[in-house]
Amino acid sequence: MRTGYIAQMHTEFSRPVKAGHIHGAPQSYELAADETTRATLAERFGLPGIAVLTGAFTLSHHRGGIIAADLRMKARVTQLCVITLEPFEAEIEERVALHFVPAEKLADEEELPPESLEGPDEIPYQDDVIDLGEALAEQLALALDPYPRKPGAVLPGEATDDGANPFAALTSKFGKKV
Repeated sequence: MRTGYIAQMHTEFSRPVKAGHIHGAPQSYELAADETTRATLAERFGLPGIAVLTGAFTLSHHRGGIIAADLRMKARVTQLCVITLEPFEAEIEERVALHFVPAEKLADEEELPPESLEGPDEIPYQDDVIDLGEALAEQLALALDPYPRKPGAVLPGEATDDGANPFAALTSKFGKKV
């Protein structure tokens, strides 16, 4: 069961756009986070740093107040390797389809129909304002690798799970590799 709510928006990278001004031909918006914003977002996401964060949105109006967005995002972030705990840079380039939907339309839905799980993510908006900056920040958070590995980092031999194979005991008995 889905309950309708709107989470408190963070304002580190707020770039509001009036949804009512988007009609007719698609409109394009280019965003680039400045150094202060990138530092604040890095702290929010638990990253050592964000060197670059840009997004190019193409917005078009659909029925019922829905604003369709095509986002091309580029970022260069510093993450900590889960194996070595060393910082390393990671490049992120993604193209994402989003739908900004009036909050009252999302609040009316009691259950998620199976077909709603496919297709663009739906982001609620209210008071005729969509926040492109926050949408870009959220997409960056979703694009981050939850278990980042520095290129070439490998687990030490004693940390591998080779002995956990349930047939490993049979190997010594029959002398065959499993």
